[in-house]
Amino acid sequence: MPAEASSHFLPSMPVPPHAERLGLLGLLPFVFGALLVWLVGGRNVEAHAWISFALSAYAALIISFLGGIYWGLGFRQPSPSLQPFVWGVMPSLGAWIALVMPAYAGLVLHGVMLIACYLVDRRLYPVLGASAWLTLRFRLSAGAALCCFLGAAGS
Repeated sequence: MPAEASSHFLPSMPVPPHAERLGLLGLLPFVFGALLVWLVGGRNVEAHAWISFALSAYAALIISFLGGIYWGLGFRQPSPSLQPFVWGVMPSLGAWIALVMPAYAGLVLHGVMLIACYLVDRRLYPVLGASAWLTLRFRLSAGAALCCFLGAAGS
């Protein structure tokens, strides 16, 4: 990135230790959901459908949360641009579409969206003063996306 572009970056907000712990706890529903999809398998069709939907619903909530972060970052700017607010609603719309799809397809879309959100974050977080959060975002996004892909494979 050119040096003149970096002058537009806001100072980065540090990541509090409790945010890391809570973020990692937030991975537990992904891990347990993906694990249960595989453990229940075809043994109990009703339970399997419910577990797959629960995993997809949790993914949709988290993806919506990731979009909402941009509204908070936009409010933090002295003279906010339209970009964080427009991007902030996109993940919710995509997550909603994925949620109403069959789990085997919707969970793949959720996984792709988690990766896409991270890629957008890599570009916009430094500009909005949140670059210190990128390492945590990568770890959480990679874990959540992997669980979505595993859940889709087991659906």
